[in-house]
Amino acid sequence: MASSGPIVSRAFFHRSRGLRGAFVLTGIAIFVSPLGAQGRAPSGIDLGVVFAGSEGEEYLRSMQVAGAAPLYPWSLRGFSAPEVAALLPDSLAHPWAARFPRGGEGAVPRRLGVIPPQAELRYNSGFPYGSNDAALWAGRGVSAAVTAGVAGRYGPVSYVLAPTAVWAQNAEFPLQANGSTEPFADGRSPASIDLPQRFGDGAYARLDPGQSTVRLDARGVALGLSTADQVWGPASRFPLVLGNNAPGFPHLFAGTSRPVSVGVGRLHARFVWGRLSQSDYSPVSADSSTRFMSGLVATFTPRGLPGLEVGASRFYHLPWTDDGPSLRAFLRPVEGIFKIETSDPDDLQPLTEANQLASLFARYVAPRSGFEVYGEYGREDHNFDLRDFVLEPDHMSAYTLGFRKVWRREAPRWVVLRGEVANTQATHLARVRHQGPYYAHHSLRQGHTNAGQLLVPAAAYGGGGATLGVDYLHPRGRWTVSWARELRAYAAPDTAVAGTRDVMHSLGGEAVFFRRGVDLTAGVTGVYNRNRYFVSDEFNLNLAFGARIGL
Repeated sequence: MASSGPIVSRAFFHRSRGLRGAFVLTGIAIFVSPLGAQGRAPSGIDLGVVFAGSEGEEYLRSMQVAGAAPLYPWSLRGFSAPEVAALLPDSLAHPWAARFPRGGEGAVPRRLGVIPPQAELRYNSGFPYGSNDAALWAGRGVSAAVTAGVAGRYGPVSYVLAPTAVWAQNAEFPLQANGSTEPFADGRSPASIDLPQRFGDGAYARLDPGQSTVRLDARGVALGLSTADQVWGPASRFPLVLGNNAPGFPHLFAGTSRPVSVGVGRLHARFVWGRLSQSDYSPVSADSSTRFMSGLVATFTPRGLPGLEVGASRFYHLPWTDDGPSLRAFLRPVEGIFKIETSDPDDLQPLTEANQLASLFARYVAPRSGFEVYGEYGREDHNFDLRDFVLEPDHMSAYTLGFRKVWRREAPRWVVLRGEVANTQATHLARVRHQGPYYAHHSLRQGHTNAGQLLVPAAAYGGGGATLGVDYLHPRGRWTVSWARELRAYAAPDTAVAGTRDVMHSLGGEAVFFRRGVDLTAGVTGVYNRNRYFVSDEFNLNLAFGARIGL
């Protein structure tokens, strides 16, 4: 379950006008604007622009696995326009050839191009449900998002300006008792994570800068300013450190513009420094609401092993001081990996003022077999010293494993089978050593969030999840059937509750239709929440509609 960002104008729709607003936005979604599938960001593929987690990115990934697109590291996203141009095939032998530009320089927009306007409409009958949907928060009732913008390039400088307007009916539903004075706060750890169950008691709207970026690419180096979402690591549904579940945060970045040769292979890396905000329902007072993030993600492709990439990421949350971030704050990602190396042993107070997440990952693609497999191992905070690491390497640990298989048929028509599983539950060490919920934090009490949404899928905070899906790609669109299991929360075996797992199972279908320059999306998902709040079983019907106009 994702959450919402900062509210620009709250409750400007009276609750009695909720249905009227829903009808208006339904009309916009179906007849005026457009988008891709549920839980995916706009694609913008007509301009060679692909946003992290978008429909276009997913399709490019399937093309790479099928051998129809060049091999390229997938663990540092989103891609720049030149990167997308390099990934686009010259061949038309793939299902969506009519919707994609050809590869090469012609795929990169010149000067000014209009990003096709896109809209998305969601409906939840019983409770909030949605994930990896950037600025949109799919609460109970109707939620909608509209994205439009421009993109272009002036020599080495490229830009994407793609703001998103969102509206949520935010209808009432039973909340989990949290023992806090703030009833909308998280039901599990209301004092150590900014993850509201609901954003106030009425409808709201906001304007988000969305997937906007200005960057300079020169001599193999990339520098830029962005508010776009990012995905670190090879995971598609459950990245462990950073994904597109929350609104993107304003950040600076510096790194390689493409993989560069280092003799024994090719390296692609990026430093990121950003500003994280909180919601109006955070456990932290407004005067301490802002955090500084400092991160690094890198991938390495060994020479002689095509299709293999390995890498690591490191993400720091730090207090935003009155004097602004220090030089040390900017360099945190390259400090030692043990806590004892990052502070004066006689003064460990600075250790409690920072929160680190880190991961190691790997991905292997075998285009001749149409198959990929990948995995990620993550840690919430780091070991105190070498002895701590050797004795308890699994303390506050997590993992994600996934695969994708593509069968190419004539016409052309492709069948894609994909699956992924993540586990962030406390390990057996919880019997002798405290392990709080993954992504919550006792000092920087907003946890791993931005604007009230998790920076990773909500299931990862609950304890993990699994998904299995089949996509049928054909020249006129896509058919998808998928199943997912998400662990919302778990309790110790001796806890006096009706059960020890609060689990959601979802089964759904989705279709994309290409119609004379308009891409339409429709999906329906049944969500069965077993043992919700450790009390009862609940059902939710999720409907999704979208449209995207190719200008």
